[in-house]
Order: sequence, then C-alpha cells, then structure tokens
Amino acid sequence: MNATKGGLIIFSANSNPASRELGKRISERLGVELGKVQVYQEPNRETRVQIQESVRGKDVFIIQTVSKDVNTTIMELLIMVYACRTSCARNIIGVIPYFPYSKQCKMRKRGSIVSKLLASMMCKAGLTHLITMDLHQKEIQGFFNIPVDNLRASPFLLQYIQEEIPDYRNAVIVAKSPSSAKRAQSFAERLRLGIAVIHGEAQDAESDLVDGRHSPPTVKNMGAIHPSLEIPLLIPKEKPPITVVGDVGGRIAIIVDDIIDDVDSFLAAAETLKERGAYKIFVMATHGILSSDAPRLIEESAIDEVVVTNTIPHEIQKLQCPKIKTVDISMILSEAIRRIHNGESMSYLFRNIGLDD
Repeated sequence: MNATKGGLIIFSANSNPASRELGKRISERLGVELGKVQVYQEPNRETRVQIQESVRGKDVFIIQTVSKDVNTTIMELLIMVYACRTSCARNIIGVIPYFPYSKQCKMRKRGSIVSKLLASMMCKAGLTHLITMDLHQKEIQGFFNIPVDNLRASPFLLQYIQEEIPDYRNAVIVAKSPSSAKRAQSFAERLRLGIAVIHGEAQDAESDLVDGRHSPPTVKNMGAIHPSLEIPLLIPKEKPPITVVGDVGGRIAIIVDDIIDDVDSFLAAAETLKERGAYKIFVMATHGILSSDAPRLIEESAIDEVVVTNTIPHEIQKLQCPKIKTVDISMILSEAIRRIHNGESMSYLFRNIGLDD
C-alpha cells in the first residue's frame, strides 16, 4: 500500500547489484517502484550516471550502500546528487546507512579529517538532507550544514537478543574496550542485564597517542625551544595486563559495538571471555564491513554468532561463514523516508533515545 504523497522518487545509486537489495526492500515497504537510472563504469573507470525519468519539482531519495570499492561508491552518490540538482529536483535526500570514512573524523598527526571533507562534498553537490544510521561519532553531524537524521539500529538488535537467544536472561553485555562502555551500558540497561568491560588490550588506531597533539618533536630539535621554557612532557601510557571488569563466568557474553571490520580485537576479546568462563559468545554490531579474512577468522574462532544489520551488503561473507546473521533495518529507513516526504515529525523514531545512546 502506498503510504506516501505524490512527488516521491527513490533511486538506488549503486552499480553493484548486491548493494541495490536494500533499495528494493525500502521501495517495496513504501509501495513505490525504484526510479529508473543507469549507473555504470566506463572502460576508463570513470563513473557515469544517467537518470531516465523526470525529477523536476520532486523529492528525490538516493539510497547508497557502501560496496567494497568505497571511493567508487562515493563518486556514484555525488554524481547522482548533482544530476538531480541540475535537473531541478525540489529536495535531494541522501539515505546512507553506513557513512564512509566515519572513522577518519579526528585529526591524526599531519593527516586530515576526511569525514569533514566528505560532508562538504555532499553538501556542495546539492544534498539537502541526510539520513544515516549509527554514526561512528555523533559529532560528525556537525560537519554538515544540512539536516542530519542519525537513526539507531539498537532496537532491532535488542529485539534479536530477546527473540533469538533463548537464555538471554543469563547473559552479560560486554564492551571490548573502555571506549565501547557507553554503548554496552545502553544495551544492558534496556535488557536489565549486567555489564562487563575488557581493559588492557593493545591500543588501536584511534588511541590518543597518534593524535595530532603529539606531533611536535620532543628530543631531536630541543634547541628550537627557548631555554627559559620548561614544558612538561606527557608521561607515556603503559598497557596494563588484560582484565575483565565484571563477572562472565557461566554466562552468555554479548559483545556490542557499532562497526565490525578488522575482527582481531573481537577475536582477542572472545578468547579472553572464554578463559574467564563464558560459555557462549555473541557479537552485535550495526555495520558489518567484514573485510579481508574476517569470515574465515570468525568461523575458526570462539565466537558463536555475529549479528549485523544490512546497512552494508555482506551476502558473500555469509556464504563463507554461517555464523554471520543479518537483521533487516529497511523498516526504519522506509518510515524515515515516508515521514520526511510527508512533512511529519521524526521524533517518533528517536523516542527513548538519550544523549549517551
């Protein structure tokens, strides 16, 4: 049943057939057909987009899921947005469930804040609104000068825990690092479960040791500093032994995070939890990038099940590893599209969500 007013067009911007599946699910829920568009690569690897129906004066929603070739995905989106803008679309709303380059949202030595650059490119191309899901850092919304709706996948993951894990009352929610503790606390409070935090693992790429504040030379060019200045040096961190804060013995351990890509940290956490007596280990994440050898490593690990949403297509990875399960989030995306197009409030989709969620 078509639950929207007229003047709505939904495009899938991806040239990869596997990545168009989410767009089909959303259009079916809304009772509309996907817009006619051709997106393909020229022999010289240039991206070409040809919109094959009128968008003048209409609300255009462009659904783009990130494929293995991230940079091509971005160019497909930007070119389609610009094509709709020059074709006089009334509004151009990007539906990007997983925002690419979201981990590069902080300054790293002499690098750059790439997610800020990407946000500027999208706005410059003509995007007027963005719908995304579980940004790696909520502050990324501030990089845009257009409205951003950062939806949450946690209700779907919580529902999966309650319906698919029979003995979930005997579970404990685990944060694989202190930085994930807030997310774990949110899950634990909603499920009325305990929480455990793993502390002492090797520092990852987001450690503040690689922050730009450590970039000035400290020893070699001491002569460049005025001799009357005695600037105290920051004491280097020393990694403590791995410890688990919380009781996991004889319990089901559910590790929660926003992204699962390089699985080494998850495998190390699973081994630690097994040693501490957990008898089943689940991993819950919104975005399942699962690149490189992730499916094989998961299959050979102590992890019993990895549950991710379909913000990113991962059908090939599921064939390689039966432990990977998918939760469909097309329902909340289609409802967001319907509400924006009809001019309805979005607050219903954010009910019971606090500042720390």
